Formats: sequence, structure tokens, C-alpha cells
Amino acid sequence: MSPYILTMLLSSLGLGTTLTFMSSHWLLAWMGLEINTLAILPLMAQHHHPRAVEATTKYFLAQATAAATILFASSINAWATGEWNIYCLSHPPATTLITMALALKVGLAPMHLWMPPVMQGLNLPTGLIMATWQKLAPLTLIIQMAPFTHPLLFTSLGLMSILAGGWGGLNQTQLRKILAYSSIAHLGWMMIITQFKPQLTILVLTTYIVMTSATFLTFKLMTTTKINTLTTSWAKSPPTTAMAALVLLSLGGLPPLTGFMPKWLILQELTMQGLPLTATLMALSALLSLYFYLRLCYAMTLTISPNTNNTTTPWRTQNTQTTAPLATLMTMSLLLLPLTPLAQALIT
Repeated sequence: MSPYILTMLLSSLGLGTTLTFMSSHWLLAWMGLEINTLAILPLMAQHHHPRAVEATTKYFLAQATAAATILFASSINAWATGEWNIYCLSHPPATTLITMALALKVGLAPMHLWMPPVMQGLNLPTGLIMATWQKLAPLTLIIQMAPFTHPLLFTSLGLMSILAGGWGGLNQTQLRKILAYSSIAHLGWMMIITQFKPQLTILVLTTYIVMTSATFLTFKLMTTTKINTLTTSWAKSPPTTAMAALVLLSLGGLPPLTGFMPKWLILQELTMQGLPLTATLMALSALLSLYFYLRLCYAMTLTISPNTNNTTTPWRTQNTQTTAPLATLMTMSLLLLPLTPLAQALIT
């Protein structure tokens, strides 16, 4: 792809997200979401592989359905209330419709079925954009809508997403699908806490983006997309492999790594809100996700690659990829837990 076209598409991605961030009018927010969707479609289909084209088509259909529903529901709300303002959602059917449409946009359960096959059809850099940047604009609208939406809807969507993300990733062998289910599970944690403390949602999203970016960049550095090719990573780069295993455990939320901080603060906040049963269900459901992270760690650090005559030996050529962003993100993914008091002070 030409650098000029790539620059234009990435600028359009930034423009669409920024437009949604700054909008208080439903039509402007919808326009930002549409620019965002249209900008990423050429990036998804740039390799002209049948699987990439299939992923692009599925993504377009899901996003177009969600966008049409948002436009329809905001029109109903404007008809009923005379207001297009995002903060004037007083029509319950319209509010529920918009919430479900935004859940479809980000891939929350039970509207998550498009996300794993779409992620599977993308290359790792585009998958990274899909798992991180594409979540920002819809989640901004969800946070703004939280005061007007019924708490039971947010809690149900969150719990279903945590369970679907945990169960769905158990039998996967493709790394991009595993990261898609990981994204669904993390979005469930964000949805549940949005109604009680939106600032905590932003903290969870930030830590998720840091950890997921580190994971994607590690897999890109090792040029691997399947579990069985992870077994050769130790021979390629032992330090990177050891750090990557710790990043995966951080994604699972194990102390004393950074990923423990958002889960700890969310469970603490839910307990303070008088919801110990919800907090218990979430903590138990997180064990499902932890299992498939441990599977990846096992494949990376405790298995040896096949050494028989009928297997192809991967080339051990010198890697020319830039590793400074990966090193920074890995450090942040592992060592930010001591900053928890500072994070709490900032969000209160």
C-alpha cells in the first residue's frame, strides 16, 4: 500500500474517533463512527487474500447494522423528546436500542460472534488496531450513556461477555482468535464498572490497550499466529519469550503484574456498591481466561519445538523490526502495579 494512502487512512481513523469524542450531537457521533469504520476497511482488505476479504465483509456488515440501529434509535429519541443531544436520552426503548447497537460495535456478548472470525482474517498490525483503537469511540458513547441506561442491562452484557470470552477461548489454537476472546472478556469488565465509576473504565481500557499492544507486537516480532509455532520462540529469543509469558499472565490479571490492578479495583468497587455476588461471579469467570493464557505460556516456555526429519525448521535470520515500542509496553505491562494508589487518587 502506498505510504500516502496509508497516511490518509490512519488520519481518517484518528479523525473519526476524535469527532466522536468531541460530539454531543447524535448525528455528529454517528458520522465519527462511520468515518472510523470506512477508514479501516481498506487496511483490512489490503492483502487481497480471500480470508481477509471475508473478514472485511463480515466487519462491514456488523458495523453497518450497528450504525443503522444507532441512527434509527437516535431519531426515535429525537422524535419523542425533541432533542438530538447525547445527554438527553429519556426515551427507554431508544436508549436500550442504542446500547445494544454500541455493544454490537465493540463486540460484547451476545453480539460478539462476528469478532473472532474477523480478527482471524487480519494480519497482526491491523488486528492490533481492531483490538485497541476501534474500541475507543463506541466506549466513549457507552460511558456517556451510562447514567441513562438501566443498570441490569449493563450488568447482564458485562457478565455474558466475561463468560463468553472465557469459554470461547478455551479450545482455540489460533492466537488472533484467542486475543479476540480476551478482548470480549475485558470489555465485559469495563461494561460492568461503567455504571458505577466511569473513571475506572478509562483506567481499565488504558491498561488493556498497553497489555494487548505488547502481546500483538511480541507475536509480530516472532512472526507467529498459532500456538504450535510458539514452541520455536524460545530458540529465537529467550528474553523476549520470558517477558511475553509474563505479559500474558498480566493479561490474565495475576499479581504482582499490572493486569491485577484494574481487576482488584473493580472487585473492590463492586463490593463497596453492595454487589458481592456479581464480584464473585466475575472473579470466578476470570479463571476461564487465565486458563488459555497459561496454555500460551506453557507452549512458549515449557515445550521444545519438533526436531524430527519431517518438520520444517524455521529460519533463524536477524530480525530488523523496531523493538523500542515493544520494550516500553512490556515494561508498563509488568511494573505498574505499585502505582495503584496514584491511579486511585486520579480517578476519585
